[in-house]
Amino acid sequence: MLRRSEPRSGDMQRTLIVGLGNPGKKYARTRHNVGTDAIELLAQRLSVSLKVGRDRAQVAETRIGDHAVVLAVPTTWMNDSGEAVGPIARRYKIPAANIIVIHDELDLEPGAVKLKMGGGLAGHNGLRSISQHMGTNDYMRVRIGVGKPSTKEQGADHVLSSIPAAERKILDVAVETACDAVERIMKEGLDAAMREYNAR
Repeated sequence: MLRRSEPRSGDMQRTLIVGLGNPGKKYARTRHNVGTDAIELLAQRLSVSLKVGRDRAQVAETRIGDHAVVLAVPTTWMNDSGEAVGPIARRYKIPAANIIVIHDELDLEPGAVKLKMGGGLAGHNGLRSISQHMGTNDYMRVRIGVGKPSTKEQGADHVLSSIPAAERKILDVAVETACDAVERIMKEGLDAAMREYNAR
């Protein structure tokens, strides 16, 4: 199992890096799709192409430093993300502790990026689906803050609606930061990355 302080190197154990969102142009660049944005940026940085695979996801196999990774964007609806993550993890024999999920977080102010291992789901249905299919909450999270709406009833509209240009710029920077954080996790371990990014 992957220790929190240091991902296992080499080809013996891959890390699955998943970005959550909804499929289709209607939801592209919304708050709910910042995880998808991050994986697409990581793929660009690593010069790989995401391709539709057999596990209801766009997938690319590559390396970050010395570590073998699988990048994935589920093609399911957000609420069914586990239907992609579970099969991918089983096919590549990746334990939950070696999964990094990048997702939007209502409990963080727009643009904030925080990391954690396991813990609660904060009402996030994408995480809930992954936890159900993996049988545990113990996977890594890279949380991109999108802020809370004024009322609970506006939650879905808040994450699925178009974003004002000024806020989109803030989220674009956060997506860059989330990718930096993932690379830091892979190269130096989760604890080192948490010390840096959670202190900001």
